[in-house]
Amino acid sequence: MLYNRLGKTGKTVSKLCFGTLTMGPFQRDLSVPEGAALFERAFGHGVNFLDTAEIYETYPHVREAVRMKPDVVVCTKSYSYDAATAEASFRKAVEGIGREYIDVFLLHEQESAHTIRGHREAIEYFLKKKEEGLIGAVGLSTHYVRCMEAAIRHPEFDVLFPLINKKGVGIADGTPDDMLSVIRRAHELDMGIIAMKPLGGGHLIEEREEALDYVLGLDCIDTVAIGMQSLDEVDYNCARFSGEVPDPELSERLGRVRRRMLIQEWCQGCGTCVSACRNHAITMVDGIARIDYTKCATCGYCARACPEFNIKVI
Repeated sequence: MLYNRLGKTGKTVSKLCFGTLTMGPFQRDLSVPEGAALFERAFGHGVNFLDTAEIYETYPHVREAVRMKPDVVVCTKSYSYDAATAEASFRKAVEGIGREYIDVFLLHEQESAHTIRGHREAIEYFLKKKEEGLIGAVGLSTHYVRCMEAAIRHPEFDVLFPLINKKGVGIADGTPDDMLSVIRRAHELDMGIIAMKPLGGGHLIEEREEALDYVLGLDCIDTVAIGMQSLDEVDYNCARFSGEVPDPELSERLGRVRRRMLIQEWCQGCGTCVSACRNHAITMVDGIARIDYTKCATCGYCARACPEFNIKVI
């Protein structure tokens, strides 16, 4: 496994970060023992970094990972906007994960300088916890170039978690080159960089090799978060992020897998999913939700928002 220093945090993390969104209820809804089997395989390959979030509902899975590997580095995220919601999110994280210290705590899905400013009270709370030695690093995650541009003007941020892939699938307001330019500037400022969606939420599966070559070739990225929901995916990704050539049969099997969103035919047309989609990939057509797959990142957040449970990631 390849390893990098995560910016000015001083933490050494595996180039492959295990993203836990896919094992949660938005997607595969794996049991804790099923998730633990994937963690065990990944740890055996040298992975030492996990990504989760309050919204993912995978803290029970991560708790088991911490039990298995107490020194695993954990990044979590929340939508906290003031001191009260930040405290609630911090307590939920430490109680859910099962340890008092959180390695990396990020504001989730920020959009611009305005949203950063609107979450200032939460940022101050997390910075205070950092001073107390209960959080190791603070920052944000985003799908927006403009948010990255705003974030690099905040020296208090240690880690940024941008969306980047070779075709820009899921980037809300620019091109891959636009995002990469800001990532490079952030890296020069010694901010830790965790890249998300290297496969565009599944849209680049047929170009997996080229898509991974792209992110692996970027020296301004410290680690890449990839959601994994099978032993095949773990084995393949760990091989790639160790500089090895995966087994051809394994590559062929994975090439046939592609996640997509399923909207049930009994959609009530309430429109809740439209406002829940940060990528503006959903519109209402004749009273039914329709997805623009050129914008969809297959994150499943719309599925969580649907009051009738009519949307699934399959």
